[in-house]
Amino acid sequence: MSETACRIGIDVGGTNTDAVLMKGRDVIATAKSFTTADVRTGVVNAVTMILDQAPDHRGAVSAVMIGTTQFVNAFVQRRGLSPVAIVRVSLPKANGVPPLAGWPDDLADTIGGHIYMIGGGSHYHGKDYAPLDEQAVRAAAIDAGAKGLRAFAVTSTFAPIRPDLEEKAAAIIREIVPDARITLSARVGGLGLIDRENAAIINASLADMARDVIASLKAAFQSLGILAPIYISQNDGTLISTEVAADFPILTCSAGPTNSIRGAAFLTGLDEAVVADIGGTTTDIGFLKNGFPRETTAANYIGGVRTNFRMPDVMSIGVGGGSLVRQSGDGWRTGPESVGFRLREEARIFGGATLTASDIAVRAGQADIGDPSLVADLPDAVVEAALADIHEQIAETIDQIKTSDHPLPLVLVGGGSILVSREIRGTSQVLRPDHAEVANAVGAAIALVSGRVDKLYDVVALGRDAAIDLAKSEAVAAAVEAGAVPGETDIVEIIELPMTHMQSGGTQIRVRAVGPLAGIS
Repeated sequence: MSETACRIGIDVGGTNTDAVLMKGRDVIATAKSFTTADVRTGVVNAVTMILDQAPDHRGAVSAVMIGTTQFVNAFVQRRGLSPVAIVRVSLPKANGVPPLAGWPDDLADTIGGHIYMIGGGSHYHGKDYAPLDEQAVRAAAIDAGAKGLRAFAVTSTFAPIRPDLEEKAAAIIREIVPDARITLSARVGGLGLIDRENAAIINASLADMARDVIASLKAAFQSLGILAPIYISQNDGTLISTEVAADFPILTCSAGPTNSIRGAAFLTGLDEAVVADIGGTTTDIGFLKNGFPRETTAANYIGGVRTNFRMPDVMSIGVGGGSLVRQSGDGWRTGPESVGFRLREEARIFGGATLTASDIAVRAGQADIGDPSLVADLPDAVVEAALADIHEQIAETIDQIKTSDHPLPLVLVGGGSILVSREIRGTSQVLRPDHAEVANAVGAAIALVSGRVDKLYDVVALGRDAAIDLAKSEAVAAAVEAGAVPGETDIVEIIELPMTHMQSGGTQIRVRAVGPLAGIS
């Protein structure tokens, strides 16, 4: 990137759209604007604000990086979802648990229950146990097309090892339904069939909305006269193109907390730390490891549906700037209920009648917002009890997700970071960096490009070192294909999981490579 080049980082949240303008490692301008229903207006407002602060930099914008929670919010709220044709290639095996098993009833009804069980599949070692029943795939595509379905989720057994079965099925579907939007499970999940299938169905259900949101984002920058390439943040804190994001919106569903953690790393220079992103309603607590969010090894639930794709290891609690503060027994409790975006109407510091965590922070002298005289009557004992409860809830949550008793720095980001004013048990120090309130947008602006492999390798036949080297080279190739600068990628994660229940000596190897974005000058 040249000395004059700038980039814009944006985080489109459920309430606020945050934006930053960065030049190299310097934050030139920041802004917050309310998120709008059409997405576009909120983005235009936020970007206009930062460009008004630095008008000389408008022509130097060489890239735009955006993180958004629009897709996961839509799925959780059951809005804008497409009905899905669910194609499982597995017969005569893997039919004991049907698709959509365990889904909430209202969500299963929205998806539609259009299920097609197809013959074909492979064993864990990659050999077929049954050939793909191509006639059954054609029949399924004809039926789904006649129903008006255009979103398809195709899943087969051990697809990460044998993706060709899903690819053949998809090719047949496209012959019958040329405008089909097809999600292949091998591209969104791990080895487990049910969790991987669930992720594919979720992704397929978001197909139409993803295209609309991406088109709205592109239109926003066209209206601003900014023609720089646009990239979208994904769950692991790296970038994908708008085309990939439109096809795989599920890869972006946890970009918000991920960007906050990455932004915290950049703003503090730390590679390992605990990060607390405190907003208006919740506090999201995660771990920074090697400069990236620590990923969870447990199953993930989205809107009540279990999946197994990569997600940051984050725990959320109902503590934020809009959290209600109420008497509970002999003490005072903060949250989990919140006034949310109604803070400026309902909090006492703004003339309302509801006691919130922000009122407590202002009364304690930790924040300068609203009218402090409106909370001057709060007793010291109430303020102390509420603050003690806030700090204790955060400390307990950190303790729950720590993997060792080694104390790490705690980095506070988000607009609600004003709630923390003292040391937190289990941490070595508490840091609140400059621009903490827009750390999520900073995290988007600094994002790299990644490539990843998560496959089974025969370490007996290849040898352990050769298998790991092969996985590394495949991860680097994937990063370069995604847009990273060739020769400038680094391996940031290697995980080996021996499959001890297999006699063949198979080992699941996960490798992630990251590098700077090519073509940005």
